Amino acid sequence: MAFAALVFAACNPEPDESSRFTETQETIGAMIDNDTSLASFNYILQRSGMDRMMKSYGQYTCFAPNNRAVASYIDSLYNDKTSENHNSMTENSLEGLSDSLCNDIALYHLVSTPQQLSDLGGSGKTITTMLRRSITSSVDSEGLVLLNSQARILGSNDVSGEVEASNGILYRLDKVVPRNNSKISDVFAGLDGFSIFAEAMRRTGLSDSVSLTQKVDETGKVIQYELNDAKDVSDGNKESYWPKNCDVKYTVFAESDEVMEKAFKAEGITQTGFDGLVEYCKKVYGGAAGWYDYVSEKGIQVSQGDDYTNRFNVLNMFVAYHILYCGMPYNQLVFLKPGSGNQNPPAGVKWNYCNGGEPYDYYETMLPHTLMKIWNPRNTKGSRIFINRWVRNNTLTDEVGTYGSDAMHPIESEGVEVQNPDESIKDKSATRNGYIIPLKSMLVYDSKVPNGVLKERLRFDSYTFLPEIINNGFRYMTMNEAKELSGGITGARIAFPLNFFDNVVCYSNTTALRINVKGWYRAYQGDAFQGWGSSYDLAVRIPPVPTGDYEFRIFYSPMKHGGMMQFYMGNSSAKNSMVAMGIPLDVRIDADDPLIGWTKFYEEDDRGVATDQAMRNRGYMRAPFGFFGGSNVSAGDEEGANCRGDNVVTLRLILGTDRYRQSDDHWLRIKSVIEDPDLKWQLDFIEMVPTSVVNNDQYSEDWY
Repeated sequence: MAFAALVFAACNPEPDESSRFTETQETIGAMIDNDTSLASFNYILQRSGMDRMMKSYGQYTCFAPNNRAVASYIDSLYNDKTSENHNSMTENSLEGLSDSLCNDIALYHLVSTPQQLSDLGGSGKTITTMLRRSITSSVDSEGLVLLNSQARILGSNDVSGEVEASNGILYRLDKVVPRNNSKISDVFAGLDGFSIFAEAMRRTGLSDSVSLTQKVDETGKVIQYELNDAKDVSDGNKESYWPKNCDVKYTVFAESDEVMEKAFKAEGITQTGFDGLVEYCKKVYGGAAGWYDYVSEKGIQVSQGDDYTNRFNVLNMFVAYHILYCGMPYNQLVFLKPGSGNQNPPAGVKWNYCNGGEPYDYYETMLPHTLMKIWNPRNTKGSRIFINRWVRNNTLTDEVGTYGSDAMHPIESEGVEVQNPDESIKDKSATRNGYIIPLKSMLVYDSKVPNGVLKERLRFDSYTFLPEIINNGFRYMTMNEAKELSGGITGARIAFPLNFFDNVVCYSNTTALRINVKGWYRAYQGDAFQGWGSSYDLAVRIPPVPTGDYEFRIFYSPMKHGGMMQFYMGNSSAKNSMVAMGIPLDVRIDADDPLIGWTKFYEEDDRGVATDQAMRNRGYMRAPFGFFGGSNVSAGDEEGANCRGDNVVTLRLILGTDRYRQSDDHWLRIKSVIEDPDLKWQLDFIEMVPTSVVNNDQYSEDWY
């Protein structure tokens, strides 16, 4: 208990430095030096300078293709008919590779943490390489582990392929791991079985909207970011890693031609192909002004004409709702539990769901100011993922301490099931700037979404409305991975330049922007957006919601090194648009202080119902019952195994109730009211709760 309290109080648990390997073993680099079958890959490592890293202290994974694999890959690059200059190669040989190609090949085959064969097998895993690009593993019919569906780990079907070194793990491959360097916009043009959606992307012009790969300035030059101070005040002023540029990625959900044609017939549409889709969109979106508050509030006329580039043409609206501003593979769409058919989060990372808690998130789409819910619900088999599944009275209950009876939660709409990319698309689904993910039925923003799916307590993890975190590979990063990025100095946090995020504005240059990567935190999904500064002052754009009255809440952790801050809300990032929300929050006040009144609900006869009401009267709530960040992940339903009642208490602060319009922007400002450069602010998650949920006269809000 004392250890857990200290861990959270420090907010900076250090990664385990111990090695599972003996000191007498060779390094990965030495093994490669002594293996003539890996001579070509060794040459590439040497050209890139990565050979020295493979002989140094640390814990890495090296996927090393053999000589035949490298020769075949070089030949494919040189004779690539889509490239006018042989992919910048001077000749069809190892020596003909450019320095940049050597660097990219090397970094794409190296991972900054050991990846166990047991994790790569089974149902597979998505890992981020040192190139900051992902590799996905799977298993073929012979039991061999495949990387990106093509490169086999030799000996992986009898575990002999996992070679332990003193500084990590070496795997030998029969192919260079293929990486798709095409952009989403280019992949669709040649994607078999998705011709209708591809034409819709082209005709609406939205294929151009997903063509960016990195953030650029007004001249089109890639932005090189500067950071005034990367020192971590909670870690002895050691230097945190910070990104020098910002990758841009997207997720595009897409229905196959087969799925679309089936939907056209069901709607009685006689046209086929692209024309059939246009007619389908007229049926679905023609009356959108009746439920899409944005267009009615803006006075926008929904178009059913043939100018498909009009952002409010019915076809354009259909396609735009399929696009997210963050690029995620299938198995990272939601933060899944280990053992749910997905190795996400990574092994060794303390996951957050307990007491039946469920993985779900909300994301903003390219259809202006709209959301979609992505959910792995508890009442479905396996790791099935659904978009916009609607369960009546979701987040309400008729029982204390449970989700409630099944009778009050009928399924009003199954939602759209997401399909794990099969062999026909898998090698093309991961592109240079995002992911293409197929759907099993038609995805639309119809009246069921704002009036059903989103009429519940909406809990937004900060990482989902700061897409740069996802797009640059930080959402699932572990402390060991972060430590390798910082050169082995510190591993708890990533630092960010003040102008890195589109949805963050900093008013004070003393503001420090950080994220806590995955760790043992009393924080939703094991991470948090946070920072400090002698006079920190920043605003964050929060996600749009359907027009209505909402109670606004913020999750926080009482801690002695927390700050004292005033919150404001405004319809723009201009400070003069901001209105104060309540009185300043002093994070240093203990939860059981009479000002708050937290108690151990599990020691009370009514399970804390009366205490909960008393806390609400003071503007506070216990944290949710469905997640925790403790050291004992097997605790399950035991007392002390959740953020609602564990030994390091977390809370929700109710900042007020107001009307939010879908057509407006909403910016939350966080301003320090005391001068202390070491005290922190933290934005883990927020909740926007319809007053129909808060004040329901039949059911109460559930604990989850």
